Amino acid sequence: MANAPRKSPIKFIVATLIIVATIAYLSFTGGRDNKSYYVTIGELQGMGNKAYVRHLRVAGNVAPGSIHRVGTSATFDLLEQGRKLSVVYQGSEPPPDTFKDDAQALAVGTYGHDGVFHATQLQAKCASKYAPAPASATPATTAAATLPATR
Repeated sequence: MANAPRKSPIKFIVATLIIVATIAYLSFTGGRDNKSYYVTIGELQGMGNKAYVRHLRVAGNVAPGSIHRVGTSATFDLLEQGRKLSVVYQGSEPPPDTFKDDAQALAVGTYGHDGVFHATQLQAKCASKYAPAPASATPATTAAATLPATR
C-alpha cells in the first residue's frame, strides 16, 4: 500500500475558530442587551446623554395621587430625596396589587428625551405592610382580666 497523503488540519482549525468567534459574539451582544443599570433619580437626571441609550432600573416612592391606570398601563410619579420622576408603564401585565400611593416601586425601562421614564416592568412593595403595628392596635383586655379569679 502506498502512503496516503496527509490532510492538512487547516480546515479543522478555521472551522473551530469560526465557531468560537460566533459563540463569543453572541455571548457579548446578548449580555449587553439584557444588562440594566440601577440608578437613583438624582443619578438619572445627571447622566446626560448616557441616560437615553441604556436600559435602567429606577426606584422610589409612588407620589400620592399620581397613579392613573388605563388597562395594563399606568402613569405615575416616583419620589426620592425631594426629586420627582414621571413614569409611563406599558407592560403586558397590569401593575401589581401592592402598587399604591406611598408604596416603594422599582421601574425597569428606558429614559426618554421627553424627560419621562418609559417602563416595561414594574415591581412594588407596600411599605405599610412591613411596618410595625401602631401602639393603639394592642388589645385592651389581657388574659388575666378575662380569667376568673381563683381562691
